[in-house]
Amino acid sequence: MTLLQWFIFILIIQVIHGLGTWKLYVKAGKQAWEAFVPVYNGVVLMKIINRPWWWVILLFLPIVNLIMFPVVWVETARSFGKNKPLDTFLAVITLGFYNYYLNYMADLSYVENRSLQPKTSGGDWVSSILFAIVAATIVHTYFIQPFTIPSSSLEKSLLVGDFLFVSKFHYGARIPMTTVAAPMVHDTIPKLGNKSYLFNDNFEERKTSWINKFQLPYLRLPGFEKIDRNEIVVFNQPADTLLDMNDFHPDRNYYKPIDKKTNLVKRCVAVAGDSLEVRNGYVYINGKQNVLPDRAHLQFSYHVQPKTNQFSPKYLKERYDITDGFGIIPNTNNTYYFSAISDEALAKFKNHPNVASITPIKKKKGVRDPNIFPHDPNYNWNVDFFGPLYIPEEGKTIDINLEVLPLYKRVITEYEGNSLEVKGNQILINGEVANTYTFKQNYYWMMGDNRHNSIDARAWGFVPFDHVVGKPVFIWMSWDGIKNPRWERFFTTVSGSGKASSYFIPFLVLLFGWIGFNKWKKRKKANS
Repeated sequence: MTLLQWFIFILIIQVIHGLGTWKLYVKAGKQAWEAFVPVYNGVVLMKIINRPWWWVILLFLPIVNLIMFPVVWVETARSFGKNKPLDTFLAVITLGFYNYYLNYMADLSYVENRSLQPKTSGGDWVSSILFAIVAATIVHTYFIQPFTIPSSSLEKSLLVGDFLFVSKFHYGARIPMTTVAAPMVHDTIPKLGNKSYLFNDNFEERKTSWINKFQLPYLRLPGFEKIDRNEIVVFNQPADTLLDMNDFHPDRNYYKPIDKKTNLVKRCVAVAGDSLEVRNGYVYINGKQNVLPDRAHLQFSYHVQPKTNQFSPKYLKERYDITDGFGIIPNTNNTYYFSAISDEALAKFKNHPNVASITPIKKKKGVRDPNIFPHDPNYNWNVDFFGPLYIPEEGKTIDINLEVLPLYKRVITEYEGNSLEVKGNQILINGEVANTYTFKQNYYWMMGDNRHNSIDARAWGFVPFDHVVGKPVFIWMSWDGIKNPRWERFFTTVSGSGKASSYFIPFLVLLFGWIGFNKWKKRKKANS
C-alpha cells in the first residue's frame, strides 16, 4: 500500500471502531462523537479502560499493534463487566467485533475504577509475558537488535560465533515494512522452520496478491550519523535470496520483502558518490588505495610449497594466526592451500624454515568471472580486478546508454521502482526515451575483509540505503565452537582503534554491586 492507501485504510478502521463502540463511550460518560475521531478516540478509550494514554502510540507501531489490539479488545469488554474466559475468547476470536454485540445487544453498566490486577496467577503470567514481548519488540525494532556472525568474511575483525548488538538508531531505525509478522524473529520461526511473516512470495502473484497489500512503504526515522567509509554495516542482502543463504544466486529465485531478506554483515568500502576499483585484490577509492582501520586485516588465498616436513595446523594457528580448519587445506602433491591468510600473518610465515615457495591465488586482469557483477559478457571483471564503477548518490544524474545499462539496470528497476525497456539503441524509462537518470537514494559497496571467501557486492552489486539495518556496536558474547568461550571478546566494542578491550569484568562488578545494593536496601527497609 502507498501512504495514501494506508491513510484511507486507517480512516475506515476508525469508522468501524466508532460504529461498534459509540454506545459504550456514552455509557462510560463520554460523547458519542468521541468514538469516531481518529487518534483522539484512542486517547478517550484509554481513559475508559483505565490505561495510560501512550498505549495509543503502541496501537500504531507495526508488529507491536498485533499484540496490543487484542489486549485492548479484552480490556474494553472487562471495563463493562465481561470478565469471564468466554468473553476473553470471543473478544479475540472475533477480531474485536465482539464489541458490536456489547454495543447494541448486551445490557451493560460501566465499571468505573475497576481493579487492573489479574484475578489469577495464570492471568498475571500472561499479562507479564505479553508486555515483556511488547517491550522487547520495541527495543529490537527501533533501538538494538542482537545479531550472530554466520560467516568468516570479516575474519579477525568479527569472528564466526560473535554475538553482536546492532544499533538501529545510528543510521535511523527503519519502520517495519512487513506489518503482519511474528515479533523478534527475522524470516523464519525458530524450530518450526516456517515463515515468520504473512506474504505471498510467488513471483507471478506477489504484486497483485491481497496479502501483500498490507506491506508498508519504506519509512525510516531520522538518524544522527551517516554511513562512513570502512564502517561495518548490517544490511539486507539486496539480491533475491533462497531459504538457504549458502545456496546464493544473483538472479531471482525466492522473493522476500526488503526487511525479511537475509541479514548480512560486511564492511562498507565505498559510499555514495565514490568511484571504486579493485586492482590485484586491493580496493581503490577515487584513485587511491583504501586504507582500512587498524583492527581490520585483509586476507587472501595462497598455495604454499613446503621443503620437507608437513605443517602442523595447530602450530600455524597459534604462531602465525592462520585460521585452523577453514584456512589450511593439504593438497595431494605435498602443497597446502591457505584460503585465509592476512598480510601480517603472511609476512611472518614466509620466513618459516620449511617454506619453499608461496604463490598468491589471484585471478588475472581481463579474465571474466560469470558470477561477478554485473553478470554481463561485456564486462571482463573478477574478484581481483573489478571496475572502475561509480557508486550512485541520491540526486546525482548520470548519462545512461546501452554500455552502462547493465551496471544500473537493477537500481533503476528493482530498487527505484521504474519500468525499463530497450528498443534498438533506445532506452525507455517509464515509457519515455531516456539519455540520463537521476538516482532517488544513496547506495553503498559492501565487501568482506576475507577477499577470496566472501559473497559480497562483487556478486550482487550495490546495496541501497533502504536495505541498511544498522551499525554493529558491541560484542556481548563470543564462542569458538559450542564449548569454547572467547572470554577476551566478551563485552568488547566493534569499532575503535587499537586492540579491543573487554569490559566483561567491570560489567560483572557493576552487576553484582547493584544486586548487593538492592539486597542491602531491602534489608534496611525491613529492619526500619
